Amino acid sequence: MLQLDLHPTGRHFLQIPGPSPVPDRILRAMSLPTIDHRGPEFGALGLKVLAGIRQIFQTRHPVVIYPASGTGAWEAALANVMSPGDAVLMYETGHFATLWQKMALRLGLAPEFLSLPGVDETGLPRSWRHGVQADLIEARLRQDTDRKIRAVCVVHNETSTGVTSDIAAVRRAIDAAGHPALLMVDSISGLASADYRHDEWGVDVTISGSQKGLMLPPGISFNAVSPKAMERSKTAKLPKAFWAWDEIVEMNQGGYWPYTPNTNLLYGLSESLDMLLGEGLPQVFARHQRWGAGVRAAVKAWGLPTQCADPAVHSPVLTGVITPEGVDADALRRLIHERFDLSLGTGLGKLKGRMFRMGHLGDSNDLTLVAMVAGVEMGLKLTGVKLAGSGVHAAMEYFASHAAPAALKKAA
Repeated sequence: MLQLDLHPTGRHFLQIPGPSPVPDRILRAMSLPTIDHRGPEFGALGLKVLAGIRQIFQTRHPVVIYPASGTGAWEAALANVMSPGDAVLMYETGHFATLWQKMALRLGLAPEFLSLPGVDETGLPRSWRHGVQADLIEARLRQDTDRKIRAVCVVHNETSTGVTSDIAAVRRAIDAAGHPALLMVDSISGLASADYRHDEWGVDVTISGSQKGLMLPPGISFNAVSPKAMERSKTAKLPKAFWAWDEIVEMNQGGYWPYTPNTNLLYGLSESLDMLLGEGLPQVFARHQRWGAGVRAAVKAWGLPTQCADPAVHSPVLTGVITPEGVDADALRRLIHERFDLSLGTGLGKLKGRMFRMGHLGDSNDLTLVAMVAGVEMGLKLTGVKLAGSGVHAAMEYFASHAAPAALKKAA
């Protein structure tokens, strides 16, 4: 019998915090015929995307582009500036900070993991509900009188929790301690959604990926590299070949790569850069802040706690929601997916089964987010969760009373 792949009618609501929905115009750009990656047309494309991506990172310095996931960019960052046995100070803010620390161990480094100790009233780890505490980093660096710590590694927007961190404060802490350690930042889910300033904040290596705020499929990752980090790479001893910055940066001068790049994803990146830079980064960031506030208004109306315990560092990219005691967040997610064709992010690591994640980034608008809130609210009710009020109503009220930046601009 012929087996048909049946899909539900209507659109699937992909509301995980990445991969995020890919806009039609990016999909169309990616469908262009593949060209010779050594020909003149490709060189022009390469120069365009290399110049544009520097604007997204807000840097004047090289951004290395890899045909890899964000995990590859983590490894590239460490491999280019570290030697076997080097001490690395890392900060635990969630699952992805933990995975980066595990990678450092596997590469033969000596990571030290700072965190806020204990659990809070929810029974969840305090460090997974707050951002990086820069004062703890400063205190630890002051103790390192022999200057053995070679880098400080932090996550800008922790995708597993919905908590951002103040990267400029981390740089100030390193400088206040008078320490020469590099500052390395994972902004895989923050870039092109949350304000990020590689040069201004004194970051040495920024890691990112294509599948979040850049609105592309997975498959491209980035290292933005400061002159200090590039200089360190000349003496670093960890093995590297594919990941090595020097040969890539040299060939990038003409718009080419020393290996076969992912040509059609670079078409998509070119289109993404046109969209983001055409809108303007300040408006992109304001749009995401507004979306996050509207979704959190819904969570507050439900009477449920957000995973982020500090209102000052709520992520504009996603909102983590803690389910009531005894409610399996993964069972709730499955129900919502089966009944309403809506995908939500799962709780990861120490948070598995205790929370779910609502993405509000990239190719979204007010109505897609209201629909997401409606799907979650129906799922909560079907699961038997007693809600304090209507999150749908609260989100609609917020979006109706807080006009989008683009709408205000047009009205003027």
